[in-house]
Amino acid sequence: MGLHGDSRDLSRGRTARAGPRRSGGLRGGAAVFAAVAAVFTLTLPPSVPGGDSGELVTAAYELGVAHPPGYPLFTLVAKLAIVLFPIGSVAYRVNLLCGLFGAVAASLLFFTVFRLSGSYAGGILAAGVFSFSHLTWQWSTAAEVFSLNNLFVGLLMALTVRFEEAATAKERSKIAKIGAFCCGLSLCNQHTIVLYVLCIIPWILFRLLKQKELSLGSLLKLSLYFSAGLLPYLYLPISSYLNQARWTWGDQTTLLGFLTHFLREEYGTFSLAKSETGSSMSEILHSQVTNMRTELSFNIQVLAVWANICLARKDRPNPSLVWLFTGMFCIYSLFFAWRANLDISKPLFMGVVERFWMQSNAVVAVLAGVGLSALVSESNRVLNNSIGLQCLEWLSAMILVTYQIYSNYRICDQRTNYVIDKFAKNLLASMPQDAIILLRGDLPGNSLRYMHYCEGLRPDISLVDQEMMTYEWYLPKMAKHLPGVNFPGDRWNPVEGILPSGMVTFNLYHFLEINKQKETFVCIGIHEGDPTWKKNYSLWPWGSCDKLVPSEIVFNPDEWIKLTRNIYNWTEEYGRFDPSSWESVANEEMWQARMKTAFFIFNLAETANVPSNVKTQLYTHAYNHPPYQSISLRIFVFFADSPLPSMMSFSRDWSLLITCPKNVR
Repeated sequence: MGLHGDSRDLSRGRTARAGPRRSGGLRGGAAVFAAVAAVFTLTLPPSVPGGDSGELVTAAYELGVAHPPGYPLFTLVAKLAIVLFPIGSVAYRVNLLCGLFGAVAASLLFFTVFRLSGSYAGGILAAGVFSFSHLTWQWSTAAEVFSLNNLFVGLLMALTVRFEEAATAKERSKIAKIGAFCCGLSLCNQHTIVLYVLCIIPWILFRLLKQKELSLGSLLKLSLYFSAGLLPYLYLPISSYLNQARWTWGDQTTLLGFLTHFLREEYGTFSLAKSETGSSMSEILHSQVTNMRTELSFNIQVLAVWANICLARKDRPNPSLVWLFTGMFCIYSLFFAWRANLDISKPLFMGVVERFWMQSNAVVAVLAGVGLSALVSESNRVLNNSIGLQCLEWLSAMILVTYQIYSNYRICDQRTNYVIDKFAKNLLASMPQDAIILLRGDLPGNSLRYMHYCEGLRPDISLVDQEMMTYEWYLPKMAKHLPGVNFPGDRWNPVEGILPSGMVTFNLYHFLEINKQKETFVCIGIHEGDPTWKKNYSLWPWGSCDKLVPSEIVFNPDEWIKLTRNIYNWTEEYGRFDPSSWESVANEEMWQARMKTAFFIFNLAETANVPSNVKTQLYTHAYNHPPYQSISLRIFVFFADSPLPSMMSFSRDWSLLITCPKNVR
């Protein structure tokens, strides 16, 4: 009887604590949302960012399917934002949506810490330090899936805390069903959250089993709610079947096609890339810890550790949740470091990998908020000065959050960032009427697709993806949306023939021959696997791109220099962007484009079998190329005891072509 009385007292105690915390948590969460949303909205980029943003926005605008695993939830919500938001470009509207996702994520982190500890300052610390870290801020203001993933991380943690607080079986059942639905729904965005789902679900089931509230019927109901959360994936086969989108990825009308896309087999299931050899697991873990210290600060790491140390005291509230969140962090970090098969010594790949550390940083921020509250509680136990310690708690939280904003505001303020916008517009504006552009790579592919389909620029041009042409689904689905382009088969393959499936393959040479009525360009670079174009075509420089020209046409240096001299209007300073950013890649390409014709002419002088007077003229043209002189680089560099280097060896890094006085003869 005493045990039952203690149980009722415990339930009443939980209910009494939950009352003020519930109302306070909601008010505080709303305030945090408003503050973070205001800052994010103020710093949004006005147009399309780099990376996958152009493709994701285009997929939403066209109601197509994005790259694997498809991101159906993001696509559908982004389409609503494009239709409903009345301001800015198409990309800006999706950027704004992602900023709002980030603000909701911040409010959920606040709610989680406040309900765990009762500390407003701890909640503000967790929400502010995480939201205004460089990584989170950057990817919460871009049209990407990461801010929605951060929202789900915060939501799952907040629901887990609410489940632990629940005082009755009915309330626990209700929260468990909502949580099951949200777990399924979260997997309709970024699949990395599955590692948190696989930690939370067993914990919830164990708690229900411990309370003797788990039966076969309730388990079946939870499974149905989880499955209902996955319903947005029905969008993939529907969109693929209708085939109305001018840009889409994959054919999900068959079960095999759906599973191929859902499991990311074209990228490599449970990997970031299919064929890359990445850094070691220890290197990635070390980089993650180092990056976390840079993003969140060493103080936050210490507070997160302190939250776990304080569990040694038996009177600490909700110790199992702190252990659960710590376990989620450890499992995610270890698994991701094992499967992140990219070489992080390369700045661009490092930029790809570090985005996925936001998911673990969110948990660390929550633990730090709890740790701050625990530190104040322990100090108050010793010093017995609650008012002074509360003031110190608030002061610490505000200093750390303010420092985050101060440190990252300048670099995360993207209000005037039109770099990718100008890159894509310059490439499109440089093309002649009715040209075909064979796209290669994320930067030109995604940015040009966005400008062409969403902003309606250069409707006369046809965009064809080189990599996609090698997939069996691409031409059967996309050829009807490219009416001005002729395809001599169903799939690009250097070995022509008929596949067992009945598909007819064609090589690049025959593609060019059947489309001779149009000028064809490659941006950026040409697929190395098919050299057949060399039979009757040459590559001539056209800014960042190259033009495929029939070999019978004679190259005239004077005419080509005049044609490509002012091909772009580019004013960005060289080297001003972070090397891991897409802006840096775009800037590098545009600066290299200035020297491309000079390199081409110089290499022609070195390799062509022409009379010496013609060689001299070619060298002179290369040296006198106007962009070359404006950059003030010396093409002809003589190193002591070294032969004249071929300029083409520097064609991808022209910044090396400078005179070194001590070594020049």
